[in-house]
Amino acid sequence: MQTVILYWVLLMSIWAFAAMGIDKRQAKRKGQRIPEKNLWLLALIGGGIGAYFGMQTFRHKTRHTSFRVGFLILALLYVFGILYLLGARIPGSIQA
Repeated sequence: MQTVILYWVLLMSIWAFAAMGIDKRQAKRKGQRIPEKNLWLLALIGGGIGAYFGMQTFRHKTRHTSFRVGFLILALLYVFGILYLLGARIPGSIQA
Protein backbone atom coordinates (compact mmCIF):
# COMPACT_ATOMS: atom_id res chain seq x y z
CA MET A 1 0.00 0.00 0.00
CA GLN A 2 2.86 2.38 0.78
CA THR A 3 4.26 1.89 -2.70
CA VAL A 4 0.91 2.75 -4.28
CA ILE A 5 0.71 5.96 -2.25
CA LEU A 6 4.27 6.94 -3.17
CA TYR A 7 3.62 6.33 -6.87
CA TRP A 8 0.36 8.30 -6.62
CA VAL A 9 2.16 11.30 -5.10
CA LEU A 10 4.85 11.04 -7.79
CA LEU A 11 2.28 10.88 -10.60
CA MET A 12 0.20 13.77 -9.21
CA SER A 13 3.32 15.86 -8.63
CA ILE A 14 4.44 15.38 -12.22
CA TRP A 15 0.94 16.27 -13.41
CA ALA A 16 0.75 19.37 -11.18
CA PHE A 17 4.24 20.50 -12.26
CA ALA A 18 3.26 20.15 -15.92
CA ALA A 19 -0.05 21.95 -15.31
CA MET A 20 1.77 24.93 -13.84
CA GLY A 21 4.04 25.08 -16.89
CA ILE A 22 1.15 24.76 -19.32
CA ASP A 23 -0.87 27.42 -17.52
CA LYS A 24 2.11 29.80 -17.52
CA ARG A 25 2.61 29.26 -21.24
CA GLN A 26 -1.09 29.85 -21.88
CA ALA A 27 -0.97 33.02 -19.78
CA LYS A 28 1.88 34.38 -21.91
CA ARG A 29 0.06 33.48 -25.14
CA LYS A 30 -3.28 34.76 -23.82
CA GLY A 31 -4.71 31.31 -24.46
CA GLN A 32 -7.18 29.15 -22.58
CA ARG A 33 -6.06 28.90 -18.95
CA ILE A 34 -6.31 26.12 -16.41
CA PRO A 35 -8.77 27.22 -13.71
CA GLU A 36 -7.14 27.95 -10.34
CA LYS A 37 -9.48 25.47 -8.66
CA ASN A 38 -8.02 22.72 -10.87
CA LEU A 39 -4.46 23.69 -9.91
CA TRP A 40 -5.49 23.54 -6.25
CA LEU A 41 -7.22 20.20 -6.75
CA LEU A 42 -4.09 18.68 -8.28
CA ALA A 43 -2.02 20.00 -5.38
CA LEU A 44 -4.47 18.70 -2.77
CA ILE A 45 -4.88 15.19 -4.14
CA GLY A 46 -1.17 14.43 -4.14
CA GLY A 47 0.59 16.97 -6.32
CA GLY A 48 1.61 19.48 -3.68
CA ILE A 49 5.32 18.95 -4.24
CA GLY A 50 5.06 19.26 -8.02
CA ALA A 51 2.75 22.26 -7.79
CA TYR A 52 5.17 24.09 -5.50
CA PHE A 53 8.21 23.32 -7.66
CA GLY A 54 6.25 24.18 -10.81
CA MET A 55 5.28 27.51 -9.30
CA GLN A 56 8.94 28.26 -8.52
CA THR A 57 10.36 26.91 -11.78
CA PHE A 58 7.93 28.70 -14.08
CA ARG A 59 7.54 31.76 -11.79
CA HIS A 60 3.81 31.26 -12.01
CA LYS A 61 1.28 32.41 -9.38
CA THR A 62 4.13 33.65 -7.19
CA ARG A 63 2.35 36.96 -6.53
CA HIS A 64 -0.65 35.14 -5.09
CA THR A 65 -0.07 34.73 -1.36
CA SER A 66 -2.56 31.86 -1.17
CA PHE A 67 -0.57 29.91 -3.77
CA ARG A 68 2.85 30.74 -2.29
CA VAL A 69 1.88 29.76 1.24
CA GLY A 70 -0.65 27.05 0.41
CA PHE A 71 1.53 25.16 -2.06
CA LEU A 72 4.51 25.39 0.30
CA ILE A 73 2.48 23.96 3.18
CA LEU A 74 1.11 21.17 0.98
CA ALA A 75 4.59 20.37 -0.33
CA LEU A 76 5.95 20.15 3.22
CA LEU A 77 3.05 17.95 4.32
CA TYR A 78 3.66 15.57 1.44
CA VAL A 79 7.42 15.48 2.11
CA PHE A 80 6.82 14.62 5.76
CA GLY A 81 4.20 12.06 4.72
CA ILE A 82 6.66 10.41 2.34
CA LEU A 83 9.35 10.36 5.01
CA TYR A 84 6.88 8.77 7.41
CA LEU A 85 5.91 6.11 4.89
CA LEU A 86 9.56 5.36 4.22
CA GLY A 87 10.15 5.00 7.95
CA ALA A 88 12.61 7.84 8.19
CA ARG A 89 13.17 9.35 11.58
CA ILE A 90 12.09 12.95 11.63
CA PRO A 91 14.30 15.07 13.93
CA GLY A 92 12.40 16.09 17.04
CA SER A 93 9.70 13.47 16.59
CA ILE A 94 8.66 11.17 19.41
CA GLN A 95 9.36 7.53 18.64
CA ALA A 96 7.14 5.00 20.46
